[in-house]
Amino acid sequence: MPSSQGINSFLFKLNNAMDRFIPVMTPMSVALGLFLPNLFLPLRPYVILLFSIMTFSGSLKLTAVELGIAVKSPVPILLFFFSSHILMPTAALFSSSVFFNNPDIVAGFILLFTGPTAVSGFIWSSIFNGDKALGLSLILLDTLLAPLVVPVTLSVFLGTKIAMDMSGIAVSLIFMVVVPTIIGVALNETSKGAIPQKICPYLDPLAKCCLMLVIAANSAAIAHVIRFNDPLVWGVTLLCVVLTITGFLLSRLNGIAARCNYEKSAALIIAGGLKNNSAVMTIAVTFFPEAAVLPTLMSIILQQTIAATVGKFLIRRIQNAKQIHQE
Repeated sequence: MPSSQGINSFLFKLNNAMDRFIPVMTPMSVALGLFLPNLFLPLRPYVILLFSIMTFSGSLKLTAVELGIAVKSPVPILLFFFSSHILMPTAALFSSSVFFNNPDIVAGFILLFTGPTAVSGFIWSSIFNGDKALGLSLILLDTLLAPLVVPVTLSVFLGTKIAMDMSGIAVSLIFMVVVPTIIGVALNETSKGAIPQKICPYLDPLAKCCLMLVIAANSAAIAHVIRFNDPLVWGVTLLCVVLTITGFLLSRLNGIAARCNYEKSAALIIAGGLKNNSAVMTIAVTFFPEAAVLPTLMSIILQQTIAATVGKFLIRRIQNAKQIHQE
């Protein structure tokens, strides 16, 4: 029988391989849901459970100590929240209103760009050597505050233009992101990292599989209304790309305004540019008209590729400038 050390080594390599293929896995999951809806629709009742497993896996790497370190310098955190939950939803509202005479599409864009930052952002932050304490703190704070921030922002920006179950949205976010995050952080803290060290090799690949199933199930729910020969789909895609890149650029300006070093700037760029679009899509499919799901669907297909491209362009430039300055 293979030793536990051998199994852990295999799982570690498998998880790293899955991390590298996230830009491929996410659009592939969308395609599976759209083209095989009958296969994945039965998973819809379990989406919140699957999502909570993903969040729990990510939160096992978070600690309250790192949060304490980051909040000692609150300016980057405040700039992050201002740009992510005021400036970006405002940009989404005005730009989508100009280009689309469809309140459901507008609502979808606002929902997407007011959603919490991606829990998987710590992977990209690690790839670009971002500040671990700041990156994880932004994820933790934005995740825990999502049940309050998202419904309030939607209410302010949409008002009565579209019917929304605010309490339902808040409760879903609590069970998808808040409860598993609190449990994960508590286990990490109380065990001093021992529990995550034991279970993460098994849980991390499972979380990636859950991500694929969540995306496929949500995509299957709207497969009957998506037509890729519809100009509306391509218009939404183009605006989604522009707004996503804007989020990354705005986060870079936050780093400049806060006079952040390379590591903090990298963490800000990743946290500000990435959105937890799997959570947003779950909310959109459950509580919004079908058309409102379209911006998030396109974001899932494109976001990881944009993160890789823009990340290399913005973050590598900061790193190169740092190296030249040191020389």
